[in-house]
Amino acid sequence: MLKYINGIAYSTYEHFLSKEVTHSYVPEHIAIIMDGNRRYANRVGRLTNYGHAKGASVTEKVIEWSHEIGVKQLTVYAFSTENFNRSADEKQKLFELIGLKFDELCRDERTHKRKMHIRAIGDLQKLPASLQQSIKEAERYTANYDRFYLNVAIAYGGRQDIIQAVRKIAEKVDKGQLDPEDITENTIANHLYPVGGNAVPNVDLIIRTGGDERVSNFLPWQTCGNECATYFCAPFWPEFRKIDFLRSIRIYQERIQEKQRVMIKRNAILLKALEKKDTEKVNNCSANSVRVI
Repeated sequence: MLKYINGIAYSTYEHFLSKEVTHSYVPEHIAIIMDGNRRYANRVGRLTNYGHAKGASVTEKVIEWSHEIGVKQLTVYAFSTENFNRSADEKQKLFELIGLKFDELCRDERTHKRKMHIRAIGDLQKLPASLQQSIKEAERYTANYDRFYLNVAIAYGGRQDIIQAVRKIAEKVDKGQLDPEDITENTIANHLYPVGGNAVPNVDLIIRTGGDERVSNFLPWQTCGNECATYFCAPFWPEFRKIDFLRSIRIYQERIQEKQRVMIKRNAILLKALEKKDTEKVNNCSANSVRVI
């Protein structure tokens, strides 16, 4: 009975949050650090790959939730450069799981219904050949779609991303293809991952699960320069619920609203100062006119 009541309460709250967030600003680009798969598996007494499999199921749900509310770009941190330090067995099973999910996305009719463009960002040459092939197939199948972008950060490190971009730019300068004076922020952004593709845009909201409050070398260029909102939450990634997702959207909206209130207040102060200055100018002109007469 208690479980039934809790289920009704959850559904009611979820419906309320959905109504609330869809009537305000929706972030165009959400980036997620999906942390806690291994700790979740350990807590429930299962093997690590069980946690990764449960987490992959949640990722599928988040793709659906993002598309539902009108998000344009979703970037998920699937495998970092630091993750290469994990055991060979864990890496093998994780790469097999990720490859399977890329293959499923190709066959999933929802991918094509959503017009979802899939692309991987990272040093893909470090990945097994079979996984590289799955990635290429997913990117090829969805290359002409542009309604919703799913960016999968794999073999990715933010600093390494910037380093490889700087190297490519330096090569162009050395070959005379680019003048150093012409290098702008857009130049750097266009040389970041994905290689040869459209630049990953600035992030509006970054979410991290698992309780840690850090961004772990994830999209530093797209997050730091954009003053994006951050949402850290305690649930491990396999436990991440739709209400957690909606709460993160609400945090983003509250930040936008606060920035607007600050801007309105600043503009009011500026307008008042200008009016005072204009009044003083008129009074001075009047006084000068009296003296002339």
